[in-house]
Amino acid sequence: MKSRVAGFIMSIVIILIICALILLGMIFYQEISGVETATEPENFIGNYTSNENTVDTETITTPQVVENNPLNDLQSGSNNNTNVDYSSVTVDKYFYNQLEEPSKTIYKALESNKENMKSGTYRIELGNSFSDILNTTNGQDELGDYYQSAIEAYTYDNPDIFYLSPNKMYLNIETITSSSGVSYNVYINNGNENNYFTDEFSSQTQVESAISQVEQVKNSIVSRRTGNTYEDIKMVHDYLVDSMEYDTTISRNNIYDVYGALVNKVAVCEGYARSFKYILDEMGIPCVLVIGTGTNSRGETERHAWNYVQLQGTWYAVDSTWDDPVVVGGGTISQSSKYKYFLKGSSEFYSDHTPSGQFTSGGKEFSYPSLSSSSFSN
Repeated sequence: MKSRVAGFIMSIVIILIICALILLGMIFYQEISGVETATEPENFIGNYTSNENTVDTETITTPQVVENNPLNDLQSGSNNNTNVDYSSVTVDKYFYNQLEEPSKTIYKALESNKENMKSGTYRIELGNSFSDILNTTNGQDELGDYYQSAIEAYTYDNPDIFYLSPNKMYLNIETITSSSGVSYNVYINNGNENNYFTDEFSSQTQVESAISQVEQVKNSIVSRRTGNTYEDIKMVHDYLVDSMEYDTTISRNNIYDVYGALVNKVAVCEGYARSFKYILDEMGIPCVLVIGTGTNSRGETERHAWNYVQLQGTWYAVDSTWDDPVVVGGGTISQSSKYKYFLKGSSEFYSDHTPSGQFTSGGKEFSYPSLSSSSFSN
């Protein structure tokens, strides 16, 4: 009898052990069955082409320069202001500081008229600032290059102007001949376009509403800051990774900008990177948007966007997009995956990321901060 009881108890124990092993196996399988695959490195719209089109700054590929007859404007009541001076405007931003003086003048004109540009049609006066350049051989081409550099720097320094489309902004050159010689009046407008907004916006009311929504999200995030730079950078990184969805369809609106990322919660790499900079800028933490290429685990290399951020006087790389991998089969990402590209140094980060300071083919070659060789250790 005792042997039967002992045998029965042993059977129960064996069954319990088997059940426990099965349960552990199921938990383990559930943990690994959601295979994490790094979101594909993205393509840069400009003079680059790809099937994915997931970096799209609408950066000017060929400067939009138009020659006008000033008499036509005078007859329609236009004010040809040839005495415009932006020398008193102060700008201290990363890419702006790398510009030549003519490009800085154009950049400052844009910065000074940021509020006016919310109308989508405001004419930005540059006056006779570039007459010396335009009086030289190939002066118009030279000014076009300065214009392109200014637009690119302005776009990358200011993620908050998500509603502007540089491809719809035209640099107009009026040639004025008088008894004293030839002079030039220059301005930026929307040309024959209805406005210089991105395709998602058509009115100032829409733009102001979108700005308000974006700022509301930004202010909510910023209100959580602790004053500890490391913790604040991590908090912003975690917010983007936890609250946003990577758009694998590459078909939704605003996926390249802060509106899509922070309001719609759907974006591609550029939306992640612009949002990271946008929020850290508000916190006063130095941060730069970086364009380059990324090579994924399958050996595929495409255009990609990420950030460099300064912590304790040293620059580190953060790729919040690749820290938010698409999980095949559902599930959640592991902690190691969530911080795989967080505050990394060049020796580790450059193994699959290569920065490029040339935003468009033939454009100015901008430089980035030098990264720490080693990753940050908290």
